[in-house]
Amino acid sequence: MLKFVSAIAMAASLVACGPTEAPSTHVDAFSPRVSDLLERMTLEEKLGQLHQAAGGRSRNLNSRLTDDELDRVRRGGVGSYLHVAGAEPLAELQRVAVEESRLGIPLLFAMDVVHGYRTIFPVPIAMASTWDESDWEAATRISAEEASASGLHWTFAPMVDIARDPRWGRIVEGGGSDPYLGARMAAAQVAGYQGEDLAQADTILATAKHFGAYGVPTGGRDYGTADLSERSLYEIYLPPFYAASRAGAGSMMTAFNDIAGVPSTANETLIDGTLRGRWGFDGMIVSDWNAVAELINHGVADNRAEAGALALRAGVDMDMTSSVFVNDLRVAIEADPELLDDLDLAVGRILTAKEQLGLFDDPMAYHQTARETSELLAQDHRALARAVSTRSMVLLKNEADALPLGEGAGRVAVIGALATDAWTQLGSWRAQGRPEDVITLLDGLEAGAPEGVDVLHAIGADPADDDLSGIAEAVALAESADRVVLVVGEGYDMSGEARSRSDLFMPASQRALADAIFETGKPVIVILVTGRPLAIPDLAERADAILNAWMLGVEAGPALADIVYGEVSPSGRLPVSFPRTTGAVPYSYSEFPSGRPADPDLDRDTNRYHDQPITPLYPFGHGLSYSDFSYGELVAQNDAAGIRLSVDVTNTGDREADEVVQLYMRDPLAFVARPQLELRGYRRITLMPGEQRTVHFHLIPAQSAIFERPGSWRIEAGELLFHVGSSSADLRSSASVHVESGGTSEVPATAIETRTEVE
Repeated sequence: MLKFVSAIAMAASLVACGPTEAPSTHVDAFSPRVSDLLERMTLEEKLGQLHQAAGGRSRNLNSRLTDDELDRVRRGGVGSYLHVAGAEPLAELQRVAVEESRLGIPLLFAMDVVHGYRTIFPVPIAMASTWDESDWEAATRISAEEASASGLHWTFAPMVDIARDPRWGRIVEGGGSDPYLGARMAAAQVAGYQGEDLAQADTILATAKHFGAYGVPTGGRDYGTADLSERSLYEIYLPPFYAASRAGAGSMMTAFNDIAGVPSTANETLIDGTLRGRWGFDGMIVSDWNAVAELINHGVADNRAEAGALALRAGVDMDMTSSVFVNDLRVAIEADPELLDDLDLAVGRILTAKEQLGLFDDPMAYHQTARETSELLAQDHRALARAVSTRSMVLLKNEADALPLGEGAGRVAVIGALATDAWTQLGSWRAQGRPEDVITLLDGLEAGAPEGVDVLHAIGADPADDDLSGIAEAVALAESADRVVLVVGEGYDMSGEARSRSDLFMPASQRALADAIFETGKPVIVILVTGRPLAIPDLAERADAILNAWMLGVEAGPALADIVYGEVSPSGRLPVSFPRTTGAVPYSYSEFPSGRPADPDLDRDTNRYHDQPITPLYPFGHGLSYSDFSYGELVAQNDAAGIRLSVDVTNTGDREADEVVQLYMRDPLAFVARPQLELRGYRRITLMPGEQRTVHFHLIPAQSAIFERPGSWRIEAGELLFHVGSSSADLRSSASVHVESGGTSEVPATAIETRTEVE
């Protein structure tokens, strides 16, 4: 086994070069309480703390909490449960742990509370479309309040994997394609879940996942190999994890997949070297579901004992559901007693998490049934869900001001099965969300219709099947109407884990329905329901307006009505581009220029396609408004205090509206090729008609640093170009600054927050 472990360490060094630094946590760093428990615990009790058991399944919670399971708790054979919920049932489980086990160690109760607990907010990719950390923090604060009221201490969120290939189904769960935006959203979610003091009973432990490079599997196929350069790993995919760590995330989860052949769950260089050693992360690390046992499938472990040894030595503290640590690790320890040190570190970190949550002092604080009744789906929670939903929708197209619909719009045919589909609005990872809690898109449009608007409905076709028999009725309704609101896209089960797709066009039934409705010649407003960027060239060409509504949660209908009827101007911006076709992914606005940069105006050998434009259908940062905005000159100043830029932005339209002012950077000359553009700041502002405000950005030279090796980023002297505008493809003003002297930094450049002010 020692020879085997050495081989894994050697392979890992290829993924993260440089010496592995010692982890930041040592046994003597634990509190007196934790240290005392470690001294008193038996080997079996220690292994039990490392075990997370499934108390049920995601759709059948608590179903495995049998008498036998209670006996295991009494023996100290389990440290945590997932897929459990409810203040009252979990109170009994906790009581057994603290009153009837030998050492009285409390349990951790966990669930994937990803975008709401009972009050379901828009799916994460939609939340990222707000480009506003305060929205994410407020939503996760409510999620924590509701989840903790139901007895939970721990969520497996936020998912901070950067994803640039929308074929990957889990793109719906993250913050999009950009490391700077992703880092900001990661930190905001950690703050919301954990609050200011984890010991308070309305907070829950956050988990940044999936540590490594889970969001870039080959071919967009979930669980697949991430075969990428070390530079890409550290500049693109790891910065959100660094930001989550600096924000105080109490735990992280390793990814299912491997990086260049080294499974993240066994990557000691990445976990103990970079995460713990260089970054100083001292929280708890949990594997993903069954991932420790799956090291055998990866081909890096011959048996369960070897798999457990690899994961434990790498720095994984808790084994989610595979039971390898609790059942098989003893064999590995007998063969290699040095693993006892790793075991004590893992147990100590788990006990520390429980201590930080206040569970040793008041283990029943999370089990107040009266609080559970008052918190879940409270009216102020729904009100925030509605407000955030309006800010997450992205207006992709709006020819001749087809939107909003005002008084006197006449007969409006709302067509599509998704208009009444409550399940889809709950999206992926809906926790305790229920379809009966959802106000559907149709219900919202009907209830919010202004004077002179008559809302009608036909199903047409469902994305879940190929039944086209309802299209004729939908066409007849459209022909009798003055205009059509066509609701098409994906159902909830088409995006999410294990939902990778080889084809990014809408399902065949949705395309057939759209074609038939366009043929009527009626004005058509498309409401796109989706959990990922789709290839929609036909919609883009033929629709009068396209509103990307994602999957909005319990307040979907009222939020949609607010936008469609003009109560609120749309203000969402894309956190990832929309492709023209499946073959154009993965794509990013921040690609390197290459030796033959793409030039859409030149017909020659450049970095382009021959059959379509190289540009996306809708670019990163894109989003229209019911108003218009003008930008003044970008003013730049560079001195000892850093790089300061400012720009005047004016609402030149006749409506109150939000603009998301976006700042991009370009390093035109460096020791390695640099991206064509990199997001380095943004600020959402609200402007009344005719109002002008000045947006200030304050950066430091380290935000231009270039990765050299783990722990070392080079700051080069020279020119930096800055651009400001409404999207990565709509840049309004530019300026340059000169960095006078170089240096080094230990911090990922995209993880450093740009300070912004508005006056």
